[in-house]
Amino acid sequence: MLRVWGFNDVTSIPSAGEAYFQSFVAGSDPVINTGPDGLERLDYVVESANAHGISLIIPLVNYWDDYGGMAAYASYYGIQKTEWYTSTPAQTQYQKYVSAVVSRYLDSPAIFAWELANEPRCNGCATTVVTEWAKKTSAYIKSLDSNHMVTLGDEGFGLADTDKSYPFQFGEGIDWAANLAIQDLDFGTIHLYPEHWDQTASWGSYWIEAHAKAAAAAGKPFIVEEYGHSTKRELGPWQKTVLESNTAGDMYWQYGDTLSYGLTHDDGFAIYFGSADYETYVSPLFYRFPPFVAD
Repeated sequence: MLRVWGFNDVTSIPSAGEAYFQSFVAGSDPVINTGPDGLERLDYVVESANAHGISLIIPLVNYWDDYGGMAAYASYYGIQKTEWYTSTPAQTQYQKYVSAVVSRYLDSPAIFAWELANEPRCNGCATTVVTEWAKKTSAYIKSLDSNHMVTLGDEGFGLADTDKSYPFQFGEGIDWAANLAIQDLDFGTIHLYPEHWDQTASWGSYWIEAHAKAAAAAGKPFIVEEYGHSTKRELGPWQKTVLESNTAGDMYWQYGDTLSYGLTHDDGFAIYFGSADYETYVSPLFYRFPPFVAD
């Protein structure tokens, strides 16, 4: 299972040969790029995944500004990012983009799930803002594609618990349990970066367990969709917690490899194929739970 970006938004057209999926250029209508430097690049990824028996989770927009994200929409429509979820023009274009991407792969066995966004949040907003947006968007995707699952892609914020630390609070505009209850969301996600959240590594196991209990109460599965720590030995206890709790699986952040130009990007959490960390924290689980291979 791999999670790959299904978005690449720009506010100016890049040089020939540079990929972008959607443009928001001032003075012009938004354009969804379906050509060789556009969604044909994603076609290659999906086709290659299918050929190698790999399933994909594909997020359709980024909360963060990397690859354009919600900020590209916000700049074009003259809104704040917190208004993105309720802006009619922004949502109209987002749905056009969703339709363009989802419709390309309706029958692809490589698609495991569509993800509404990467790490959506709405700081200071009522949690109903994201919940209502997630209801409408997940229903819209299901109306286009009944063959694949849909998930939100959030980090797991906003969960009633005796732990009152920042990630459990609702200030980022996320109510994890309310979102998990949405009919057209098939499973939940959480991310885990205690170093970013001023938490200890050991706290991470509690974070997983708390969501496992909430997911069990909701009768839906959830996965630890991203997790990382600068000290890789901290990953072992989290993986043990996943295996021993009501958790459907985990996906570490991020896969690293050596390409013709050298090592792929490392934001401090990458685990490179063939490294000692890979052999310790990836290979044992890979062989215990081998990937599905298509006929």
